[in-house]
Amino acid sequence: MRVIVQRVKSSQVTIDGEIVGKIGRGLNLLVGISNTDTAAEIDWMVRKCLELRLFPDDEGGDKWQKSVQEINGELLVISQFTLYGDCRKGRRPSFDRSATPTLAVDLYNRFVLKLQESGLRVETGKFGAMMQVAIENDGPVTLILEKEAI
Repeated sequence: MRVIVQRVKSSQVTIDGEIVGKIGRGLNLLVGISNTDTAAEIDWMVRKCLELRLFPDDEGGDKWQKSVQEINGELLVISQFTLYGDCRKGRRPSFDRSATPTLAVDLYNRFVLKLQESGLRVETGKFGAMMQVAIENDGPVTLILEKEAI
């Protein structure tokens, strides 16, 4: 599983000209599911996304003091199978490592549900849809998280 984590001031996702998800301060999470992922990878990734210290303390000091939970931030979760695109050969990416839509949607929905259980506001796009994502990155802070099945 791969997640691109972006600390944002705001973010929104639009489908066919309609805003379907919008957040203020928090994290934009672009989520890729591989063909070997299981619930174990989902659970690890949820904990990591919620607990990473990516936000400054209230006094504006240390930039890496608080987690999204500690600031009562918001989450925008976007499915993105292209995170498993392999561009090493040829001119067209291969998506052989991406999970099938059937497997991916179940694991993606589990990821979203587990994030919602945190009590934070969680917005999403629509799995499998063509989406436009507007991101006001704060910092900028962008990290790549990866957890592979053992």
